[in-house]
Amino acid sequence: MSEILTLQQFYKDYLPADSAQQCIILPKMGHFNVFRRGAFCKRMTQIHRSDFYKIALIKGTGILHLEDGQIEVKGRALIFYHPARPHLWEPVSPVQEGYFCLFNNHFISPSLMDNNFRNSPLYNINSNPVYDLSQAQADDLEFIFKKMMHEVESDYIQKYEIMSHYLHLIIHESHKMQPVNATSEKYVNASSRISSLFIELLERQFPVDSTEQSLKFKSPHDFAERLSVHVNHLNRAVKEVTGRSTTEIISARIANEAQALLKHTDNTVAEIAYSLGFEHPSNFNSFFKKQTRQTPKMVREQGYA
Repeated sequence: MSEILTLQQFYKDYLPADSAQQCIILPKMGHFNVFRRGAFCKRMTQIHRSDFYKIALIKGTGILHLEDGQIEVKGRALIFYHPARPHLWEPVSPVQEGYFCLFNNHFISPSLMDNNFRNSPLYNINSNPVYDLSQAQADDLEFIFKKMMHEVESDYIQKYEIMSHYLHLIIHESHKMQPVNATSEKYVNASSRISSLFIELLERQFPVDSTEQSLKFKSPHDFAERLSVHVNHLNRAVKEVTGRSTTEIISARIANEAQALLKHTDNTVAEIAYSLGFEHPSNFNSFFKKQTRQTPKMVREQGYA
């Protein structure tokens, strides 16, 4: 089971102690930030998920490790990181340059969530996340990232609205490109659309930031009703596109969130259980042990270690 890298853990591990205040999650706005890559390219110890989205402009060579394979990157590339897709960047060349931006679900407003965004690699978890770049394409994207860095450091009250427009520009640029290893099948049928909507609805429930509310959608029937499709149709579509059952995907995502909450919050097991849709802690304990082969107590002790 891969670990979840949370926003808080990212700032703790990669930024100086006096930079911790940058990890501010604004009410009804979420979190967005942008960085130069150079200082962040230390090798991760294991493949990991995250509780945030990430887009990176790569200048350098390296290997992107995914749960189901790896992609070699040489020179220049644009990479989209989906929170639920385990990944690991292994730098190869000594020089690692470029930029990356990261943001959480709460930053993605309804106005940003259009077809352009839904059809991007940020939401199509099975699409190839690596886009090879020409020098001209890399220069155009670098200009956008530099503009984002300038805006994020400004005092302009509506700067995050500008950031959402820059995100749209980056995604539009990706639609113009042909991804590396383009022989990977692109799902453009109804199953792909339903599967993408299901993943989107699932992901928008996370990260869990309140113990007072419980997950609205926890079972395949919950998602099918919300998407106005028969549950059997949903299950077939998700299986066709992802190779996994709807229940498996939901359970894995809830278990990942549970691990993050146990390690990085002081919420009680009962509070975590309720927030994840379990009426009784005993049911949560059984579910968690089945998914992770560990008890909540064991994971919590690891987080405190």
